[in-house]
Amino acid sequence: MARQAGCQTLPSARYARQGKGLPTDYSAGSRRRRNRPLGPRVSVLLPAYNATPTLPAALRSILRQSEPEWECVIVDDGSEDDTLACARTFAQRDARFTVVSTPHRGLVAALNTGLAHCRADIVARMDADDLMHRRRLAAQLTMLAAQSQLVAVGCHVRMFPRAALRDGLRAYERWLNSIDSPRRVQTEAFVECPIVHPTLMIRRIVLSQLGYRDCGWAEDYDLILRLITRGDHIGVVPQRLLCWRNGPRRLTWSGASYALDRLVACKAAFLAAHFLAGTDTYILWGFGDTGRALQRALLQHGKRPSHVVEVHRGRLGNVIHGAPVVGYEQLPRLPHHPVVVSVAGEGPRQQIRDVMATMGFRELDDFVCAA
Repeated sequence: MARQAGCQTLPSARYARQGKGLPTDYSAGSRRRRNRPLGPRVSVLLPAYNATPTLPAALRSILRQSEPEWECVIVDDGSEDDTLACARTFAQRDARFTVVSTPHRGLVAALNTGLAHCRADIVARMDADDLMHRRRLAAQLTMLAAQSQLVAVGCHVRMFPRAALRDGLRAYERWLNSIDSPRRVQTEAFVECPIVHPTLMIRRIVLSQLGYRDCGWAEDYDLILRLITRGDHIGVVPQRLLCWRNGPRRLTWSGASYALDRLVACKAAFLAAHFLAGTDTYILWGFGDTGRALQRALLQHGKRPSHVVEVHRGRLGNVIHGAPVVGYEQLPRLPHHPVVVSVAGEGPRQQIRDVMATMGFRELDDFVCAA
């Protein structure tokens, strides 16, 4: 896919894959805050579109927060139901709610509009169909205050309604909730988005610098990858502080920008601009459906595999698009190209990580895992 105007992912020298970038210390902003007039500690940014059935519960969960110094900016994105009236009712009852009404322009525009109305130094994302645990804001604010090198934090989730969750979604939830540190956020970043967006709490100065953008893929994944590849550190509160609603109306499952091919295109664009920035040649581990899709997407950026690594002995010795198929034992003897491990399944990826470590390869330096 050709990169769209305004959506370039600029190359960075070795980017953050070493995890050695010097993080910015944001504690000065906290000190400045103590010297200015009191205001909200955190702005909850909540876009809503035709959300009448779920919005009241979402707003009540914000009202129940143990941290009282919040404001909530509700952006009604031209809803055709009673979303706007519902939001205004809450605002009339509690001045901490602010309602912004716009014509229907889509999620990215609604997020950027709402961000412009946020007053606090910290912005917490929230969706109109989810529920916050009462300690979500307090716990995340505590982590950001204690670790000034972090630009943002997420938290773990509990998907609901539970009865509708199939095995694949339960496995996805377990994977999300296994991510518990900035390092894990980095190593899992090209598997899938490692932070559920309505769990994100981020310093406003950083989010205002980057903003949200529409590149034809998920705006939340795009934001997380921009943060990671420029060297920012994202923490995770390892507690399930958001009830994340699963249903057919969620954009994650229904939006065109969230389709699998757009997810792969997003990964390929960032891999090409960062991990593979210094070379047009890489080694691809895995050529199943996952590996083939990523190989095609990377080809659009001029990146071609020199070799394909396979564990199936029957495939060894074949040639795929000019790339010889080899066993993993040969990796130390191959030319020193970056390795992209594109294998579905958390278990197989961990086995490959163990093998790579045994052979002296360093994750984020010499190889990355994708899916």
